[in-house]
Amino acid sequence: MADDLYDILGVSRGATDEEIRRAYLKLVKELHPDVNPSKAAEERFKKITAAHEILGDPERRRQFDAGEIEASGEPRRPTWRPYGAGAGGRGRGGPVFEDFSDVFSDLFAGAGRGAGRGGGFSVRGRDVRYTLDVDFLEAVQGAKKRVTLPGGGVLDLSVPEGVTDGQVLRLRGRGEPSAAGGEPGDALVEIHVRPHRDFRREGDDLLIDLPITIDEAVLGGKVEVPTSGGRVQLTVPKGTSSGQVLRLKGKGVRNGTTGITGDQLVTVRIVLPEKIDDSLSYFLTEWRQKHRYDPRK
Repeated sequence: MADDLYDILGVSRGATDEEIRRAYLKLVKELHPDVNPSKAAEERFKKITAAHEILGDPERRRQFDAGEIEASGEPRRPTWRPYGAGAGGRGRGGPVFEDFSDVFSDLFAGAGRGAGRGGGFSVRGRDVRYTLDVDFLEAVQGAKKRVTLPGGGVLDLSVPEGVTDGQVLRLRGRGEPSAAGGEPGDALVEIHVRPHRDFRREGDDLLIDLPITIDEAVLGGKVEVPTSGGRVQLTVPKGTSSGQVLRLKGKGVRNGTTGITGDQLVTVRIVLPEKIDDSLSYFLTEWRQKHRYDPRK
């Protein structure tokens, strides 16, 4: 993976957390294997996911910007050069570290906390990665889920409300144990959201198509509309046209970052009866002779 994680996500180093999140979600929509099954897209998807795991975490982003960790997420290792070496690479004595702070953080991590036996240094366990499929409404409302591990164990986690497709949840300390008495790694769970038959999501808004009858469109009235929290009454104004969008305030997705809940946008679709009887045909024939209009002008 390239060293510049910012280039991978297409953002500047001064990008805000929200700009990074939006850039990542945009790329996920373009490159997710369910949408773009090509090998090249799959490789890029892996790279943007790995980049977001670091830049999407404020603390890990700080460590990356400070040079404390590599683009892979591993602690940055010290480099060696001959003591006293200048630009030409010639020096007077033995090797020295370029950055002593990295040496001590790597070799003595956990020292003083009882890590390791005999007071030795500790090494953090490796992170492990899993994927979890969730239903559309589970992603909107949040859910308790269980991941079955390859070794037969289980991992229980809470899917937060408003989670997005491709988002990675980090479970601290649920990765592989350390081989040297250090802290265990983390479990990284990538969320895959299954599509819904009726609902679509656009940012924090939910979108749905609503079929109505011709008389409901002409005369108006109240109709039932499904939402993520159950069915509610929606007022269809008199003279509503097919394709018109009606808004249900606050019936969308709650954003876990801002705490703001989006809306539900209802697109009206006028559906004619399966059979046009003589009375309807006669009425419209008479009506058209007196009230003809052209909506295509």
